[in-house]
Parts: sequence; structure tokens; C-alpha cells
Amino acid sequence: MWSFIVRQQVFEQHPTGMKTLRSFLGHKGYVPISLVLTATNHFEVAAKINGIPGRFILDTGASNTCIGMDKIDRFVLETKATDIKAAGAGASEMDALISTNNSIAIGDWKKQRQPIVLIDLVHVNQALENHAASPVDGIIGADILKRGKALIDYNRKKLYLFRNTKNAR
Repeated sequence: MWSFIVRQQVFEQHPTGMKTLRSFLGHKGYVPISLVLTATNHFEVAAKINGIPGRFILDTGASNTCIGMDKIDRFVLETKATDIKAAGAGASEMDALISTNNSIAIGDWKKQRQPIVLIDLVHVNQALENHAASPVDGIIGADILKRGKALIDYNRKKLYLFRNTKNAR
């Protein structure tokens, strides 16, 4: 309630007279994207990789956007070996592949030539299933969030990504 009151006071004083965060950010060029709160208290977001729809966890702590190695064919990913070793919660020094030149669409936000790291996500999906949550295809990481100048409205379960003409390239 307190954050709403603060937000309301800020927007009431805004010279354009806008009343909501959504309309304010919309006028600034941001795209609203719905999030789903899972049983594990993670946000899940729908995204298309190379035109193929998938389910992804939104992870501000993940450096890179990742997809499970078992999804290479599904998302039509061209991969190459890398010396990079991936690490994350519950796993470290995982072998990884890299896929470049991918398209990604999250709601109306789009980007071309997006690199994606491919790792084994079995441990992630096993943890989700152990808590009665559905498995995911991958993780939307800080690389996308930074590029999209992301803002997250936790209360309203919305992700806002900045759309500009460079995103489509």
C-alpha cells in the first residue's frame, strides 16, 4: 500500500497528468509484459526464440540468457563450442555451448542477433518440479534486462522493456 501511495503522489505531481506507471512508461517507449509468479516465487515470462514460443524464468542474477541443451532442435539453434564454463545456483563448472544470431521476442519487444548460452537445465527443472512448478525452457538473464532497460513492477507482475529501433536489429 505504501508504494502505491508514493507512486500516486509522484504521478499526481507529474506535469503531463499521467496517473499510472504503465501509461507513464508507455509514453517513454516501454512495452509492458505480463509475468506469472510461480509456486517457487520466481517470475515466469513467455518468449519466442527464433519464432518458437517457450516458457522462461526471469532471473536478474543470471548474467546471460540461457536455454537447456535439450532444446537445441526445438528452438532451431546453431551452436558452437565455447571455453566458457557456466555456474549457477546448485551447479558449477557446467559445460556450455553458445548460439549467436537468434531472434527473441518478449511480448512486443523484439531483438535480433541475440546470443544465447546453452547449458544443462535439468537441475533447475528438477527443483521447480520438486516444488510443484512447471519446468521451463530457459532463463531470461541480465543481458536482455540490461539491453531492454528493464523495470519490474513486482506488485502488478509486469516487466517493462524499452523499445527502440535498435532492438529490432
